[in-house]
Amino acid sequence: MSVPYRDINVQAASDSYIFTSPSSPNAPALSIDRPTGDIRLVDGALLSGKRVSRVSSIAGILGMIRLRLDKYIIVISKAQPVGRLRGHMVYKVIATELLPLRERQIHDPDEDRFLALLKTFIKSGPMYFSYSIDITNSFQRQALQDIGAPLWLRADDRFFWNRFVQSDFIDFRTRGGRGQPAPQPGIDPYILPVIYGMLEIRPTQYKGTPLTIALITRRSRHRGGTRYFSRGLDEEGHAANYNETEQIVILNDRGAGLGGFAGGDEAQLRTSTSDGKEMQILSYVQTRGSVPVYWAEVNTLKYTPKLQIRGIEAAFPAARAHFEEQVRIYGDNYLVNLVNQKGREQRVKQAYEQMVEMLVRPHKERTLADQATDEKFHTIEPAERHQSGDRLHYVYFDFHSETKGLQMHRAQLLVDQLHDALMAQQYFRAVDTPTSHIDGRLEVRTLQTSVVRTNCMDCLDRTNVVQSMLARWTLDRMFVDLGLQAPGSRFADQDPEFEFLFRNLWADNADVVSKSYSGTGAMKTDLTRLGKRTKAGALRDANVAISRYCRNNFLDGPRQDAFDLFLGAYSPATASIGTTLIFADRRPVFIQSIPYLAAFSLFLAFLGLFSRRSDSAIWPMRMFVIFWTVVAAWCIHFIIANGVLYVNWPKLNPRPWATEGFHETMAKVRKDRILGPIVARHERGLSTSRYLNAEEGKKRIE
Repeated sequence: MSVPYRDINVQAASDSYIFTSPSSPNAPALSIDRPTGDIRLVDGALLSGKRVSRVSSIAGILGMIRLRLDKYIIVISKAQPVGRLRGHMVYKVIATELLPLRERQIHDPDEDRFLALLKTFIKSGPMYFSYSIDITNSFQRQALQDIGAPLWLRADDRFFWNRFVQSDFIDFRTRGGRGQPAPQPGIDPYILPVIYGMLEIRPTQYKGTPLTIALITRRSRHRGGTRYFSRGLDEEGHAANYNETEQIVILNDRGAGLGGFAGGDEAQLRTSTSDGKEMQILSYVQTRGSVPVYWAEVNTLKYTPKLQIRGIEAAFPAARAHFEEQVRIYGDNYLVNLVNQKGREQRVKQAYEQMVEMLVRPHKERTLADQATDEKFHTIEPAERHQSGDRLHYVYFDFHSETKGLQMHRAQLLVDQLHDALMAQQYFRAVDTPTSHIDGRLEVRTLQTSVVRTNCMDCLDRTNVVQSMLARWTLDRMFVDLGLQAPGSRFADQDPEFEFLFRNLWADNADVVSKSYSGTGAMKTDLTRLGKRTKAGALRDANVAISRYCRNNFLDGPRQDAFDLFLGAYSPATASIGTTLIFADRRPVFIQSIPYLAAFSLFLAFLGLFSRRSDSAIWPMRMFVIFWTVVAAWCIHFIIANGVLYVNWPKLNPRPWATEGFHETMAKVRKDRILGPIVARHERGLSTSRYLNAEEGKKRIE
């Protein structure tokens, strides 16, 4: 089996970059020509006399990307061991380096901005990889795969995060290149799949029994982006903020811990346990994803964005494609919806239910109520089974209403409602004995036959609380089946230290998933970490809410551009950007100046308030303060009333709703008797230059 090289040297020459593996001297070397970027496999023995400017050691090749002026090879310069799964070491990307193919003599502002976006994105993104185990797939999917295929070919395309930047190498592998027209399997060890998300591996013990517990959340590379700029589905059926979370328990793991070398090939990796006991692997998978319709929330600087929902019929093909894929991969889908049944979220709830009713035909509905609410639960179940849509089971739970007043224990009602489904879906369980399955295959005992897909508005805070509760219920069941605890008991009562570890694993998961989507840690983590809602946790949530508001309005535009750039939703090399600077601010100068005028006015007003003055200067100073206070108030009112003009929107793929809102607001400002002539005098090619690729962006994003 071909696995990626764990030791790669890169030699930088004037005409090429050459990658070799010291531990595999007979393997072909990878040569990337400069400045064309042509890829070739060459005999490493022929390179001994080649003059190179430097030689460095790297952990792997993340990929190669073409920007506006040049191509860059992204290499992993530093990786940190995280832990072992089945004896295979897993690493986190710590540092990367971009190797340019050209020696650029001049600085282009757009190229520099592209590079800054990439570097910031890669540095802040939690990315993980392994040289010998496929962490893009759950253990259940791994057990059903052909493990003889190269690692990148086994990778789940949804979670192969660097798939786009690896596309040049993959194209060379499948079609060859200049002078090497046939498929080139020799490049397989240089292609390293990476996931983006959360991964923690904790060797521990439960009631004296050693085990390893791990939590892996894999974020989909499709429709990747930030909170308000990536909602709902795209036309291919990919959901925003889609994550697969796998909770893993391994008994008698081999080489648990961080010490030692993981070996060079699969045979070396598969050493038996010291006491000859068979390794047992148990895993449970859940998913989360945005409400599967066409919807958006439009930032206007108000705390609550404007909600837009397009026609349900228009989104039906995309939703059908989404759930056909989900059913094909996971089996039956239990769709747990946690949005509010009242207020602004009500429209999202109704749109989801209308979509499920269209997908599941015929169906039967049931509403459960009590004295506190008319709709505690709302379920939609298939009446017959004759198509993929009839494997969808919708369960609505009014999370906020049921848990208000810090009564978070009432969320257990949802687990009770899902009890029969959880019992039927099972979990994955397999064994790996030291005397059999030398080829690495697992002996499967049970399979997980369905999945719970949970969502709230953001698929962050409420979603993580519910997912942790389902994971807790399943982990109790695993321990009972393993004989580690009695039926009906809970591990929380059996081992407080393990309970503490479990809580913090899921709280860490909440923070990582939330930060990658909203820019901040999660809310309600006091419930996950402490098991109860606290006043301190509520105060922390208020701080998170304020931080999210600031980030989502003023910082997420560049973050979304970075997602689009790295994932291939925007290609600088093919975009029709002409000679204009794509990142330039094309708003009228007067519009740009208003925030600065507001700050200047407030400064002068405060300066006047606290300045010393004689009796004869009291009234002039008062008029001075009043004047600048009025100017500041008018500026602030203008900014709030026309907030869409001051949101930091993505510039690479402008969102259609942003374009429409921008033009509507500008038209309103132009009609103002006083401001209209001033704005018109200072316009600088506003709509044409800034939104040249709006229609192209609309096709790719919506």
